[in-house]
Amino acid sequence: MNSLVKTLAAAALIAVSTFAMAAEGPGSKSAKVNVTLSTADFALEHYVAVTTEGESAGVEQLFAEDFSQKVQASNAQNHSRSALIKSLKKQKGEKLNCKVTTDIIEESVDYMVAKVTLKFEDFTKTDLVTLLREGNDWKVSSSVNAYK
Repeated sequence: MNSLVKTLAAAALIAVSTFAMAAEGPGSKSAKVNVTLSTADFALEHYVAVTTEGESAGVEQLFAEDFSQKVQASNAQNHSRSALIKSLKKQKGEKLNCKVTTDIIEESVDYMVAKVTLKFEDFTKTDLVTLLREGNDWKVSSSVNAYK
């Protein structure tokens, strides 16, 4: 009788763990999602989605290795690529309650400078973004933020 209880418990444990793995889907934990950054417009669109809509897919491939962010405020701050990526991953799924507009200031075959404006209820954030072409992909190389 004791061995029958142990066998049933083991079978139940196996069934529960199998259903849990099936619910997650294949490779859902470690699968790295690549996004298409073949044009400056795609990269800019993805940058806006990552920074304002909580998108986390492809966040590592979006930023250049030497990326830097400067925040112009009463206490100016600098953020590295790794610090920003870590912060954006924590914000996964969080959408900002703001109106977003993008304006392309200058564009060539190898770079783009864009102004991303986030209009909140009580303030406005302006983000000047520089994108560079690296091989076949576009990457965000710098960001300068100011608040009004």
